[in-house]
Amino acid sequence: MMTPMLRVMLILVSFGTLFLMMRKIRQAKVQIEASIYWVIVALMLVVFSIFPKSADFLAHLAGVYSTANFLFLFVIFLLILKVFYMTIHISQLETKLKDLVQRMALDEKMREDAGGIMEPEEESSSKNSREGRMEQDV
Repeated sequence: MMTPMLRVMLILVSFGTLFLMMRKIRQAKVQIEASIYWVIVALMLVVFSIFPKSADFLAHLAGVYSTANFLFLFVIFLLILKVFYMTIHISQLETKLKDLVQRMALDEKMREDAGGIMEPEEESSSKNSREGRMEQDV
């Protein structure tokens, strides 16, 4: 059985998370795709706090004696899942970054081989244009 204090805490934390995510989306500090996860978790906690029988039922199905322990276990599972997907995303970004650095090094080497050593003025303008292209790729 869920205590009234736990229900109040779940509601406050859930609405706090929703409010924070909406504010960060409006400020363009978080992409909508990234915040969907947190909004869904917050909504699920709202459902569990408003309808505690659903959490009790799921705790009973999972064989957990305490609903509070089930909720902690559930949230820990969701966080582990999130960390797993973030690890995959970071790995993909690192691979893209490595490929980009290698491509830039090959382009620079080909330019040096084709045109000889560039003058300092040409080199700085070429560097600025490369940085502009790199920002567009990222």
